[in-house]
This record gives sequence, structure tokens and C-alpha cells, in this order.
Amino acid sequence: MTTEDRNPSIDPAENNAFFPSPYSLSQYTAPKTDFDGVIAKDAYKGDKKVLVIGTEERYMLMQNGKFFSTGNHPVESLLPMHHILEAGFEIEVATLTGAPVKFEWWAFPHEDEAVTSAWAKLEEQMKAPKRLADIELNDDYLGVLIPGGHGAMLNLPESKDVQAVLDWALNNDKLMISLCHGPAAFLAAGYERESNPLAGYKMCVFPDSLDAGANIEIGYLPGKMPWALGEALKAQGIEIVNDTMSGATHRDRNLLTGDSPLASNALGKMAVEALLEKVA
Repeated sequence: MTTEDRNPSIDPAENNAFFPSPYSLSQYTAPKTDFDGVIAKDAYKGDKKVLVIGTEERYMLMQNGKFFSTGNHPVESLLPMHHILEAGFEIEVATLTGAPVKFEWWAFPHEDEAVTSAWAKLEEQMKAPKRLADIELNDDYLGVLIPGGHGAMLNLPESKDVQAVLDWALNNDKLMISLCHGPAAFLAAGYERESNPLAGYKMCVFPDSLDAGANIEIGYLPGKMPWALGEALKAQGIEIVNDTMSGATHRDRNLLTGDSPLASNALGKMAVEALLEKVA
């Protein structure tokens, strides 16, 4: 198997399941990120927290019957969290049922000190997170972070518990931070409702055009996804401000978003700036 191989790699843990192809990983992953230092080391001395909602789902069933072996993207998860932790804020991790957070471990940058540092601090929580419904939402929390990875498209968009968190954030001046495919969770705000309270907001997300085109062509995905993220968000009145993957970030009021793993570092810095505003 060479890095020119564009065939999705077999995941032997599940029938007809696949990891991204060697070629796609050579294009989309690296041993280090673009981390270039924190902007506010130990700037905060209090005990305020950011709630992280991770996915406990591993397998996305594609339209052709194949499974994509996914989860949360480690860079999109841990690099923003590193910035938040280094600034002095706490992280509390939850999943819908309290099952462990699933990661796309094939994208873990093992030579990156920032990401590995965050993993060392949060590994225990990631493996034994709280059950989201058990979280008592109060002023101890400054906001919520929903990491990316295709796994965020599984169950979170139809969760009443995620809906409750988003309602709380919107009604209590709290931050909502996400990137790449993580904004799928924002669909929960409109779940079984006539409208989504986030309608009219602008955000960055991973482009549908890449998931429907290049990601299949290079073997990152083993087939066409069950639904298109950007299309679903637009249908609920949310405006997507990017159409490419460039590392772009965007802030609209308390909503902070990024377009891909390339935005992880910049989004982490933006999150710290916004968190420090909240405690100023």
C-alpha cells in the first residue's frame, strides 16, 4: 500500500467499513499542525469552564451501504482546547450517553506538542465523559465547543439534549464554538420546531462540494454521504460564508466557527479572545 493508493482502507472492526485512503491521508494529515503559540498564557485565574460535546459515534452509513469509520477529528478537537486550557479555562467533556468520545485516530498529529499536551490533560475525560443530560447548565460555563469530524453529523443534529444546550447558550449570552462538520449539531436548535433560532446567523463549515466530489475521488470517503451538511444548514436559514477549505474562521455574535482542520489554530485563538471578553 503506497501513498498513491486512492482506495479507502479497510477497517477490520466492522463489516464493509473503511478508513480514508493512504493518498487522501497524505494530503489531509500531517505529523504537526500550524500551531504557533498561545496568545494569552494563564491570562485567566478563575474556575469558569467550556462544555465540550463530543461524538460517541464511529460509523457513518453512506448511500452505497458502506461505512465510513469516523468520529471527532483530533486536531479540530484538541488544538482549540489547548488554547482554551493554556489561557486558564477549564474543559468539561460530555457525550449524549456518557460513552467515550470517538476519534479519527488516523489524523492524530503525533509530533505536535500542542495537540499531544491537550490529549494528555483530557484523555481521562474523553474516555469517561459526562452524560450530556446530566450537565447542570449554569454560569460556571462560558459556552459550548462542538468539535468537527464527520462523526458530529451522527445523532447530535436530532438530540433534544443538544437543543437544550443551544437554547441555554442563546438565552444566556454564552459562546457557541464549532468547526468543519461540527456545525451539524446546530441543526438540533431547529429539531422538531417550525424554525431554527440560529436562522440568520452566518458561519463557516466544511464545503459540501468537497464531500460530494474530491473527498470521494481521492478515497477519503468510501461513498456519497447520507446527507449534505451545508445544504441542511441553509435549509434552516443559516448562511454559509465560505465555499472552499482555506482555514477560514468567522464570528457572528456569540457564534464562532471555522471551515476545516486548517482553521483549528485560528479558531482556538478566537475562542480565547471571546472567552476573555466574557470574564473581563
